[in-house]
Amino acid sequence: MNWLSFSHGAALCASLIVTIGAQNAFVLRQGIMRSHVGKIVALCALSDFILIGAGVGGASVLVERYPVFVHAMLYVGLAYLAWFGFNALRRAVRPGHAVLDAGGTTAPVQRAMPIVLMTLAFTWLNPHVYLDTFLLIGTAGAREPEGARSAFALGAMAVSGVWFIGLGYGARMLAPLFRRATAWRVLDGAIGSMVLLLAVTQLR
Repeated sequence: MNWLSFSHGAALCASLIVTIGAQNAFVLRQGIMRSHVGKIVALCALSDFILIGAGVGGASVLVERYPVFVHAMLYVGLAYLAWFGFNALRRAVRPGHAVLDAGGTTAPVQRAMPIVLMTLAFTWLNPHVYLDTFLLIGTAGAREPEGARSAFALGAMAVSGVWFIGLGYGARMLAPLFRRATAWRVLDGAIGSMVLLLAVTQLR
């Protein structure tokens, strides 16, 4: 194991992943609700592992060869982000918002399949995920010595896994703050505004 390259990958991933983007905000919200956290964490981490491995492995070259496909996927992702942002803002202003009870749970209970599909959409239709884990980490990994690229990728994957586990399960410590509807409205308002701003700034 080339620990220097491992540390390079870990440091780069840490600098990119800690920003609260659309995907992280979704994981945070579900973590506070304690709703299907294990599934969400596993899907986000596994998806990052695939994208990091593919990027470091050289698949980022495909982006340069198929720009039309990349732009098409970008706009699909932006449309989804806009839809989610509007829904978050709608939740922020509508009355009767769900709150946490004394046990830290919410009602109604969310079904697993819609949450799984939403997690996959936030991961695979999010332009920032491709920019960070696929292009930036992939390009940086390609500059490592050929025999050390796997160590670089493993470093980035390790940080990604630790981050999502910490974000998903650590969010429950915020539960006491979300026993009031006002806190949920503030969170959804912030998430909705941030996601819509992301969608607008990514338009080309």
